[in-house]
Amino acid sequence: MTVAIIKTKAEQALATDFASRRSRLPGTAANAKMRSEAMAAFERAGLPHRRVEAWKYTDLRAALKEISPFAAGEVSDLSEADLQLALGAFASIAADRLVFVNGHYVPALSTSAPQINLFTLGEVLGSGGTLAPLSTDEAMVSLNGALVTDGAIIDIAAGATLTKPILVIAAATGAKPSLTALRHMIKLGAGAAATVIEVHVALDGALASQSNSVLEISTGDKARLTHFLIGLEGPAATHIQTIAATIGADATLNSFQLTVGTGLARNQAFVRFAGERSKLDISGLMLARGREHIDTTLVIDHAVPHCESRELFKTVLDDTARAVFQGKVIVRPDAQKTDGKQMAKALMLSEACEFDSKPELEIYADDVVCGHGATVAEIDPAMMFYLRSRGIPEDQARAMLIESFVGEALDKIDDEGLRELLSGIARDWLSKGHA
Repeated sequence: MTVAIIKTKAEQALATDFASRRSRLPGTAANAKMRSEAMAAFERAGLPHRRVEAWKYTDLRAALKEISPFAAGEVSDLSEADLQLALGAFASIAADRLVFVNGHYVPALSTSAPQINLFTLGEVLGSGGTLAPLSTDEAMVSLNGALVTDGAIIDIAAGATLTKPILVIAAATGAKPSLTALRHMIKLGAGAAATVIEVHVALDGALASQSNSVLEISTGDKARLTHFLIGLEGPAATHIQTIAATIGADATLNSFQLTVGTGLARNQAFVRFAGERSKLDISGLMLARGREHIDTTLVIDHAVPHCESRELFKTVLDDTARAVFQGKVIVRPDAQKTDGKQMAKALMLSEACEFDSKPELEIYADDVVCGHGATVAEIDPAMMFYLRSRGIPEDQARAMLIESFVGEALDKIDDEGLRELLSGIARDWLSKGHA
């Protein structure tokens, strides 16, 4: 018996849009073939839905009723002032800057340092280069492979230490909703060290943007990468982000994610230890109110011995907002002496909000130290009474307790300036609510 698969309106729109734009997407015939194969893989799977275990709590098929038209070509009339306004506090960071607007690199707004071997994916594809597909069966990664237009390729030479961070900006602009697909790549040679800050913002009131981004990370032996992922796209935006990272021997990857006020966000990361004695610290903060939905899904693969991973995510929810944390740690049979810990904590400011936590451990080795935990709570009335009894007004006491809760995650940030900047964003979000 043949079962017909009924495609949603959104899935049909994606297939139609790809068919109409396929000949105009950058790349050679080999890339065109890869794009077609990626689109075929996406069409077989369709938009992820609740019957796909990894997407159980974030049903894209139900959530995406409409697909925005693919973003128009390059934007030439965007001013520095427009960008500064959209970046807010991030505009003050002394960094080498790479700007992508509506899925295309804008060199006039970008800067780079000589020690960075920088290309853009659009340039590589336009000059005959090829884009290798990622080894994952994720439907949204396949869709990115079909539609991707551009991205940053950051190649840092062995032994180089960047004195300034690299700020990678993905901005949506225009009065009409749009769909974009970017793919960034960060490669650190042996012994290299760098900080990369990836910021997603909306300009000119482009609050209904839809974006599907992929970031590949590869760290050489003894390399150190600090990565920030910041989502500030607005309550009507949809953002899907996939990180695929491979960590070499004696290397360190520190990653911090902050998602604030995005309508629908899914940040998923697949991290694999490829060398011994390496460390991963991935942490973050999710802040949501109204009907916003934020999903953080992590798969940490300890494929070799003597590695350490730490995961800590804090969430604050209000109104009818919903957040999801899924954290899977896999310890392979030969990965003895693995040390892996994860923790997810949520603070509920409303009885109508929802937090779904799904920690998982798959351990196939016998000499390991692994653990996970999850907590959900509301503001402690006893602590509120204590602060009020000391003469602190109710709103101020409430704000103090919430800031104390999120502070544990923000303390993971070593850079004092960046820590204060992100703390300011969190305080600003809190000040617009009940606090």
